[in-house]
Amino acid sequence: MRTSNVEPFKFCTRLTLTEVTGRRAYNITELLEGLKAADDAVIYHHTHRFIKQSHHLVPEGANDFAYWVTNTVQADRLGEELTSIDIVRYNSLADIRSAFVEMLGRHLSENPGPQRTVAPGREFHFMRAIRYSVPTDCAARDYASFIECLKNVSVSSLYLHVFEARLRPPYGVDDFSYWFKTNFGDEVIGREISRLDPYSYTLESLRRRIIAIIERRLAEVKNA
Repeated sequence: MRTSNVEPFKFCTRLTLTEVTGRRAYNITELLEGLKAADDAVIYHHTHRFIKQSHHLVPEGANDFAYWVTNTVQADRLGEELTSIDIVRYNSLADIRSAFVEMLGRHLSENPGPQRTVAPGREFHFMRAIRYSVPTDCAARDYASFIECLKNVSVSSLYLHVFEARLRPPYGVDDFSYWFKTNFGDEVIGREISRLDPYSYTLESLRRRIIAIIERRLAEVKNA
């Protein structure tokens, strides 16, 4: 296993502030128009915060749009369809927005009649996530030190490097997989991580699963 000329993996963590945009929706049409106008920070807040907040419970693949449509507008079928959008399979926030816009647009075209408008106080509030990456003290140069860092960083760090990383170049690739492939030519770890279903794990259990993958791979590399 080569360690010379290895670019250290520097673990970071994520801090997020929530900003009120002032835009609201009282029915499905207004939700659609708000989504069309939403920037990436708005889409991020209403989709990805569920994964980060669910580090003690197994996530259910929820998003704010689906939750509001189901529980406030009480359009159960549309809510189920919005819940089914698998956000971690998209490579950009623009693609995620397009998926929601397409589904809402199709629903409205197939249901052209009067739609329910909710009462004041029950409207959807569009919010924006302002994100900051903060370096930690953990840095890794090989498999063993990477495992040790991964055991000690916060779940916010895990979230940043596994989920958010897929939304920036190289799109669709988490930071861990990219580092092992770039520095060690190891594509096995990337394949194993890409097969993981994030909705089947809490962030803590996902941490343990990724550690197990790298530990097994370390043993294979040593014996090669």
